[in-house]
Amino acid sequence: MATLHFICGKAASGKTTLARELATLHAAVLFCEDEWLTLLEAKIDSLADFVRHAKRLRAVIAPLAVRLLRLGVPVVFDFAGNTPKDRAWARSIFESADADHSLHAIVASDELCKAQLRLRNETKPEGLYYGFVSEDRFDEVTRYFVPPSDQENFHVIYYEAGVPLLKE
Repeated sequence: MATLHFICGKAASGKTTLARELATLHAAVLFCEDEWLTLLEAKIDSLADFVRHAKRLRAVIAPLAVRLLRLGVPVVFDFAGNTPKDRAWARSIFESADADHSLHAIVASDELCKAQLRLRNETKPEGLYYGFVSEDRFDEVTRYFVPPSDQENFHVIYYEAGVPLLKE
């Protein structure tokens, strides 16, 4: 049975890095929301812009992910885990595909995330930098962040921010 892997973590906590490691580890198809939005040239100047574009993108990705899972192909989402609503959307996908799931939750302090955000903004690492994110934007987005609860009944795997999944 294929598995949908999705991630919960604050901005700059390491979600994209973890998603890539999971895709490698599980020989999975990776959907990176920021990458797709960049390739589609989505103009995002506010949180409202992001929400509007992400909703449209998710409407396209959902049936593709269901089909892949039904074919037995594991899928990793580099998005869709930071609120109960996001996680309910991911649940609708793995349940529609009759697939398994793993919610990968990154535990990170705001201070660590902001330090990593400043570094990412400064160094603009290829494949991890999709545009400048201010600390004010971090604070705005983080207000909506809700860690997974036991009542949501997900298979949750916790990670400490900054600790790689794969050893070199």
